[in-house]
Amino acid sequence: MGQPDASLRLQVADLVPHRGAMSWLDRIVSVDAERVVAEADIGEGSLFLRNGQLDAWTGIEYMAQAIAAWAGHRAQREGRRVTLGFLVGTRRYDVQRQSFKPGECLRIEASCELMADNGLGMFACRILVDGELAASANLSVFEPPEGEAFLNLHKTEKKGETS
Repeated sequence: MGQPDASLRLQVADLVPHRGAMSWLDRIVSVDAERVVAEADIGEGSLFLRNGQLDAWTGIEYMAQAIAAWAGHRAQREGRRVTLGFLVGTRRYDVQRQSFKPGECLRIEASCELMADNGLGMFACRILVDGELAASANLSVFEPPEGEAFLNLHKTEKKGETS
């Protein structure tokens, strides 16, 4: 298992809005204006563990949560609240293995390739296990100025459609 840089003192809960069983990252190893590195320990109690393994498709969510940590760090740096963001799409999800196993540590890396003023972003991501590439993808994300308000606005609009 990797060791986080103690001088960073970055806590997942401070940067990522996910809580409880939906919070999948264990550590933020490093984060800056362009890149984040996080780690996740696959445990016996992992949410989507089936038949002693975690299917490789879950790697997309690990990547998305690493991006959320990057966005949370950026928000803090800019004096803003950490808010919700949205995974818009995934391109070229390439896996080198079909599953992750309990006891493995996933090292998730995400590099910001584009972050537009309108909140749309693109990240190049990869997951390493024991230094070997396990998965890679490009993720598209959307970070509205106020994530919770954005969700509530759309809930209100939908209610108006059904009335």
